[in-house]
Amino acid sequence: MHIGSPDKNFWSNKNVVVTGGCGFIGSALIEKLNHIGVKSILSVDDYSSGARDNEILGVNYLECHTAHITEDVLQHSDLVFHLGEYSRVEASFRDLDAILQSNVKGTSNIFALWKKLNFKLIYAGSSTKFGDGGLGRHQSPYALSKSHNTETVKSFIDWFGLKGAITYFYNVYGDGEISSGNFATVVAIFIDKFRKGEPLPVVKPGVQRRNFTHIDDIVDGLLLVGQYGHGDEYGIGADESYSIEDLAKLISENIIYLDERPGNRLDARVVTSKLRALGWQPKHSLAKYVREQCKKR
Repeated sequence: MHIGSPDKNFWSNKNVVVTGGCGFIGSALIEKLNHIGVKSILSVDDYSSGARDNEILGVNYLECHTAHITEDVLQHSDLVFHLGEYSRVEASFRDLDAILQSNVKGTSNIFALWKKLNFKLIYAGSSTKFGDGGLGRHQSPYALSKSHNTETVKSFIDWFGLKGAITYFYNVYGDGEISSGNFATVVAIFIDKFRKGEPLPVVKPGVQRRNFTHIDDIVDGLLLVGQYGHGDEYGIGADESYSIEDLAKLISENIIYLDERPGNRLDARVVTSKLRALGWQPKHSLAKYVREQCKKR
């Protein structure tokens, strides 16, 4: 078997839990886990951003905030993918209570259960911490909470010999992404505006660069880390970066510029070498995806 592919024999006897399992990334991961024949899958989601329409027949779903997950929910788990945290940079300045409840209280509960039950934990860190030469980790409440949590994961692995790994996503796009509201992604927003004949809103200065990564590539990376990964710096990011302005121009020249916003980093270092060593390669092109979506207008 090529190491870059999931080993169905490995997954066939695993009990897997995905927090945030009805969100954009969580639901795509669960769909793939279900497809490769995982023994059992449980999604734990409070549906604050996840959608019930993402539920899949044959998967178990529990409506619950991570702060309230009890030992009996996770006691038979082999792997827990912890994706269920608050995940927006700019909005985090006004949503401090949500950050404290989810990324602090909820994740602290997950960490305590991890230490007690000794499952393997795959934690979804944030690539914001690599932004602007490392300053990105302090540029928003969201980034700070995520950076603190990655340090806790690393320390728990070292102190207590726990099984775990930290992944980092780089601007995920693809089928199922959200186009409106606080959890909307920029690719989905731009395509939605284009289809409506509206101008595309680019936040100044417009030169901030992102490595947009397709959801299928993210899921492939998560499966590899779930099976083989240990420790930090499993970045899952596409090779090519685009400025926000360039992304907009892939879609339309009808652009308006919005005032700069706090926490809006200019760039981020892409850390993919450990994942590539497991055989991962990005397979999807942002430009191709955008062209295909715009044709559906």
